[in-house]
Amino acid sequence: MSKNTIAIFKCLADKSRLRILNYLIERPMYVELISELLDLNPSTISFHLKKLEDAGLVYSTKEQYYVTYHINPDILQHKLSELVSLEYTDSNEQKEREDNYRRKVLEAFFEYGKLKSLPVQQKKRRIVLEEIARSFEKDKTYPEREVNIIIADFNDNFCTIRRDMVDEKILERENGIYRLT
Repeated sequence: MSKNTIAIFKCLADKSRLRILNYLIERPMYVELISELLDLNPSTISFHLKKLEDAGLVYSTKEQYYVTYHINPDILQHKLSELVSLEYTDSNEQKEREDNYRRKVLEAFFEYGKLKSLPVQQKKRRIVLEEIARSFEKDKTYPEREVNIIIADFNDNFCTIRRDMVDEKILERENGIYRLT
């Protein structure tokens, strides 16, 4: 959801702004007229109109001594589904935050390629286990002894790590043979 879409929904969440928009849909109006119709102070109406204008819902024109406000016809053409589309513009930022978090976790728990300790927090533990899993080849089967040797390169507590990798469904075990899932 774009920042503009969020601003639009914030504007629409206010009852007074919705009432203002209803009047502006009928015809363009100036602050004093809207103020009389809604029985609100002109300063309150100006405040709400500024919010609506910032969100792109209305625009203003100067006519003699008055500033007249108009509904933005472009915004009325959009369907709600278009406003809330899944095309989330901040997805790159989200990915970057996740990558930074992952990097910080790995830096905190690994030193010179060795696992210092297993994190207690589930999310961090999963990141550490996924990092260890990168040492395994996809579609290759491993006997338990070989799995232990690979995990022991990271930490001597290979039994716990192996069991956690199976519990987290990173590795699957069948008759003492392991493979990445």
